Amino acid sequence: MKAAGNTVYEILTNLPPNRVEPFNKLHDIIVKNLPEGFEAAISYGGLGYVVPHSVYPAGYHCKPAEPLPFAGIASQKNSFNFYHMGLYSDPKLLDWFVSEYPRHSKQKLDMGKSCVRFKKPDDIPYQLIGELMRKMSAKEWITIYENNLKK
Repeated sequence: MKAAGNTVYEILTNLPPNRVEPFNKLHDIIVKNLPEGFEAAISYGGLGYVVPHSVYPAGYHCKPAEPLPFAGIASQKNSFNFYHMGLYSDPKLLDWFVSEYPRHSKQKLDMGKSCVRFKKPDDIPYQLIGELMRKMSAKEWITIYENNLKK
């Protein structure tokens, strides 16, 4: 589902009333813990956390006009979704997240390759997501990204 808005502010405010507070809290936790070199932006029609062109001029190889995506959040019909490309591309980071998750949530982990889904706002492990965001620098993400492109 495409986000309702063309700016970060519009996406954060154009949500169903029962989703505004948890979605904004998730955004705030992510931004508060984003390492230098990342920024909140519109990424593929949604709210993303990217390496901007000022840091990585090449942009995303599939669409160079877009900044390099790293993470994102979305308010879907039946869930809050959190996307983190580091989980998809770094097995050690994924192992850490999977092992830490039960300490932060009573809910079973509902996860795809880079997407973690939360059915209810109370299921969102805000502290764990904050810790996860601090675990990879923009420089580390660029290196992993470029190494995977060469394969």
